[in-house]
Amino acid sequence: MTLWNGSYPFYPGANACFPFDTTQAVIVTVFLCILVTFIIILPGIPGRGRLFWFLRWVLGLFMGAVILTVQFTRDWETGWVQANTSYKSFSPVQVNVDVGLHIGLAGVNVTLRGNPVTQINETINYNEHFPWSFGVDYEHSYSQGLQKGLPSPILYVAEKFSRQSPCAVHRQYCIAGHYLSLALGLAFCTWLISILLFSMSILLYGGHMLLLTATVILFSLLFFSTVRNTLECPIQFGSASLKTGYGESFWLTLVTGLLCLLLGLAILILNSLQPERLKLVFSLDSSSKEEPWDKSWLPAEPSCSAQGGLMVPLGELCPGTGTQP
Repeated sequence: MTLWNGSYPFYPGANACFPFDTTQAVIVTVFLCILVTFIIILPGIPGRGRLFWFLRWVLGLFMGAVILTVQFTRDWETGWVQANTSYKSFSPVQVNVDVGLHIGLAGVNVTLRGNPVTQINETINYNEHFPWSFGVDYEHSYSQGLQKGLPSPILYVAEKFSRQSPCAVHRQYCIAGHYLSLALGLAFCTWLISILLFSMSILLYGGHMLLLTATVILFSLLFFSTVRNTLECPIQFGSASLKTGYGESFWLTLVTGLLCLLLGLAILILNSLQPERLKLVFSLDSSSKEEPWDKSWLPAEPSCSAQGGLMVPLGELCPGTGTQP
C-alpha cells in the first residue's frame, strides 16, 4: 500500500458521536406531554386526594415509559477499557484510545475515542452500530465496516459477535434480545390494562395486572442474565481486557419490575385488610359505594283500599242501580 498525504487512502473520516435515537425521543416526549397535562389539571382536583392522584399518575407514567423505552436502548451491557493498540491495518503505529462496548437488544455499538482525540494527524472519535435483530444481517453490516476501512479496534470487537467467531455469542444474544423485547411488549400491555382498571375503580384486578407485569419483567431479566453469565468471550488489547457489566437499561428495568411488584402486593394487602385506606388512596369515599335504588320513578302501587274496592260487589257500590224484581 502506498501513502497519500500521510494516510491510507481507503480510510474515510471518523463517524463520530453516538447516534441520536429518534424513537426514544418520541416516546419520552409523549409521556412528558401527558405528565405536563396532568400537572395543568392538578389544581382542579378537589380535596386531599390531589396528592394521591398525582402520585398515582406519576408512578404509572414512569413505569410505562421505562417498559416501552428500554426496548430501543443500547446500554443493556456496557464496558470500557483504555489501551495502547494499533489504529490501522498494515500499520505498526499505535495510539492510546478508550474502547467502549454497548450491547442492546437489537445490536451492538462499538465506540473508539482517542486520548487525546487528535493523534497521528487524525481525529479518533468513532461510534459504529452493528445490528443483529431478526431480519437484519449482522454479517452484512460487518462486511460494510471492512469495506469502509474502519479502525482495527472496532473491527476486532465487532468480529467477536459475528456468526463465524469462536466465541459463539451471536446466536445467544440475538435470541435473548428478541424474546426479551417480546416480553417487554407483553409487560407494556399488562401495564396498560392495569391503568384502565384503576381508572375504572376496579382496584383488585388492577393489582393483579400489576403483579403480572412485574412477573413478566423479572422473568425476562432473569432469562437475559442467565444467557449473559453462560458466555465467555475475552476481548484483549495487549494486557488490557474489555469486560462488560449490566448497563443502565438493565438496572432501570429491574427497578421498574420491583416497583410493580411492591405496588401490586400493597394493593392486594390493603384490599384484604384495610379496604377503606385503599379507597382513600384512590380517592374513593363512602359515597362511591353502590347506593340503594331510587324508586321514585316507578309507578305508584295501588293502595289496599283500592285493591279491596275492586272486590266489592257491584250492588254494594251502587245500591240504587240494582235489578228490579
